[in-house]
Amino acid sequence: MAAASPCWASCLPGDLVRLLASRLLAADFTDYVRFRAVCAPWRSTTASPRGRGVLDPRFHPRRWMMFPEGNGLHPGHPNLHGYVRFFNLDTGAFVRLHIGPLLEHHRVLDSLDGLLVLHRDHDTAIRLLHPFTGDLLHLPPLSTLLPQMHQDLHHLPAQEKLLYLRSISTAATFADGVVTVMLALSKIYRVAVATSRDHTWSMSTWYYHISRTPFSYQGKTYVVRDETMELDRTAKIFQIDTPLPGQALQPPKSIATCRLVKLYGPVYFVECSSEVLVIGHSDVRVSKMLVYKLTDLVMERNIPVTSIGDKAIFLQNRTLSASAKALPTLVGDTIIYIHPMQYYLSQYHLPSGSWSPAMDQCLRDTETSTGPCSFVHHIFTCCSPRHWNKGLLYHIGDGNTVGPNHP
Repeated sequence: MAAASPCWASCLPGDLVRLLASRLLAADFTDYVRFRAVCAPWRSTTASPRGRGVLDPRFHPRRWMMFPEGNGLHPGHPNLHGYVRFFNLDTGAFVRLHIGPLLEHHRVLDSLDGLLVLHRDHDTAIRLLHPFTGDLLHLPPLSTLLPQMHQDLHHLPAQEKLLYLRSISTAATFADGVVTVMLALSKIYRVAVATSRDHTWSMSTWYYHISRTPFSYQGKTYVVRDETMELDRTAKIFQIDTPLPGQALQPPKSIATCRLVKLYGPVYFVECSSEVLVIGHSDVRVSKMLVYKLTDLVMERNIPVTSIGDKAIFLQNRTLSASAKALPTLVGDTIIYIHPMQYYLSQYHLPSGSWSPAMDQCLRDTETSTGPCSFVHHIFTCCSPRHWNKGLLYHIGDGNTVGPNHP
């Protein structure tokens, strides 16, 4: 009788199936993929991500990061046999994907909503890769920017100039099947824009001022002009919008001037629980860290954030947040940061305002790659592309950065 009964899954109305699928997709891309795999009716009722993984932002694998292996095992290393591991910053789940062939002769410059921003070595072309579907979006070569760099690094040959164009923060807009990508070039303080239909990049005629690496989120790039050395000690926040197709690139616009909030540099941005947080120090002694919501600073509200719940924030060249509920060795309500005065990998406990080492004594004393590494090492390395592109882990011990092959 059980065999004769219709499958309950196939009896669900199509509208309900699509509603459930959309809820899962909003939470995690892999849950959506598993949902579609339950039965043929569910698969036919919902949209397949393959072929549209890059073009449709609904299918971007947000909160998934490429796991740095260490031991010199850079992405695409032959000993990985074509596989690369990804982990989820919220759930701690791991996925092993066979994308090694797609990474051959490439280096990973950035991550955009879980998409990998690749640089192809032989022609400097930029490509966006969806690691779960294998979809690729082709963008123009960075070398098309060289004729526009008359005033930038004029004393260097073209090949050396290209090295300065690889330090980027990537933002994008997705409209009517056209992807517009904006690269904030953090070494030369300019912005480059191209669409999926262009053959060349266009560089801004203006420059921007920053105190840290630009931060990109939801098609916008944020930069800080840190004037804490001036008499008024005011940090100014600027926003650069990725233009939609047919629109002109606009200069940075000021969105917040921290007159009431005294943020001493360096000032960082980070996405945490769908909010953009602004983090700095309370004084030049860096004894205390201050956290504000960007939306509050824009509205000129002086409301410091006193708790981030189960999240741990990582601050380095790039920033990210991860859940201490799912990932081992993390502590919630903390900021993982190289202590600016004592130069050790520290964690700042936000509610109490206290500093402590971010790992136990055994791991802090490890100066080779043969011993175990804390998960803190791996996540912190995700914030430093120059390390995991070489298969290195970012260590801080006794005032030194160490790894399998010290860079």
